[in-house]
Amino acid sequence: MSSKENLLWAAIGGEESPAISVVAEAEGMAPDLLQRRVAAGRAVVMVRDGKPPLGIGEGLRTKVNANVGTSADLIDPDGEVEKAMAAERYGADTVTDLSMGGPIDEIFRRIKKATSAPLTTVPIYQAVAEKGSFDSITGGEILQTIRKQVGAGASSVVVHAAITLDMLVELKRAKRIMGVVSKGGSFTSAWMLQKGEENPFLAHFDEICGVLAERDAVLSLGNTMRSGCISDPMDAVQVAEMEMNADLAKRANDLGVQVIVEGMGGHVRPDKIPEYVALYKKRTNYRPLFVAGPLPIDIGVGYDHIAGSVGGAMAAGAGADYLCYITPSEHLALPDAAQVREGVVAFKIAAHIGDTMKYGPRLEDEMLARHRRKRNWGDQFKLAIDGDRAMEIRSRGGTDGCTMCGKYCAIAIMEDHLR
Repeated sequence: MSSKENLLWAAIGGEESPAISVVAEAEGMAPDLLQRRVAAGRAVVMVRDGKPPLGIGEGLRTKVNANVGTSADLIDPDGEVEKAMAAERYGADTVTDLSMGGPIDEIFRRIKKATSAPLTTVPIYQAVAEKGSFDSITGGEILQTIRKQVGAGASSVVVHAAITLDMLVELKRAKRIMGVVSKGGSFTSAWMLQKGEENPFLAHFDEICGVLAERDAVLSLGNTMRSGCISDPMDAVQVAEMEMNADLAKRANDLGVQVIVEGMGGHVRPDKIPEYVALYKKRTNYRPLFVAGPLPIDIGVGYDHIAGSVGGAMAAGAGADYLCYITPSEHLALPDAAQVREGVVAFKIAAHIGDTMKYGPRLEDEMLARHRRKRNWGDQFKLAIDGDRAMEIRSRGGTDGCTMCGKYCAIAIMEDHLR
């Protein structure tokens, strides 16, 4: 595919696109409206060869991403494939492979074979893992990694392009408790400081866009400067990164690349979440906004998937388009498949709440309520976000009714007396 024949150029040119038509039907949106939003950069359509496309952005359902992947300390390719499959089974819309140990290319191929969701990568992870350190990588090698990952089928890649040496100087003066908590951002920043050179993603930005445009891959502009605790408010360097990402998003769109902006993630005071979402959306011209969490408290360790779900629901309701899940293992360890399931379900709940806030109640909620009134368990399980879990709990009762009330069911009692 020529970069002049890709999905974004087609949308800008007013041409019909099968991928846009499929997404529009799935979302209940008119195809021409979605086409205009893609053309304006307010929505993106992720594609993956032979799999259903996925829409993210204005007027579309809030989507959930699940991170999987090996670490340098824990390398279990089979386990990562199992986690990717669990993530997709329980509703993850996209899967990101963050592998930094073991046969990274093989792990990606296996995850791709075992799943159908669009796949995202963070190229600097693999570049650092294969070289053994961030300071020995060249800009050309980073570009080569991007080419390899996109060629292998990545639907989206994350780059931390919106940081400069001047920002890092300003960061040293910032009174942050947590500093930089973005792993990809820390690699990029450390590379810049070690070499005394400007951002390699910025230096090669047009070339990166050329690779992505040719393959119809989406560019996700990472946020290095997000806050790592709720006591660290939005500061000057975070605002500067937001402003720069907004400019880079426009540049990428001009080069034929669809863009998602990452922002406001990490840890954010709950009263600031709607304000920050509105700021990011307005400054980036309402491009799709991806948020990690956010965590509205810091003391939920071990239950960060619950805390993050609360923050994610608030962010989605305020206008965020795309949530990165958090598992119970956040800040503690690499999650297992069971914890991936918990994280995905928590954030599917968050996304559903956010969509209810944005668009009004969903039909599924009313349908489940009607089945609940009839004590129709099977149909409730089909509609539940995690019907397997509901069925597991229900099966322990051993009776036709709910063991919480038994024969004293409020619904049944009033049905008898109002009949």
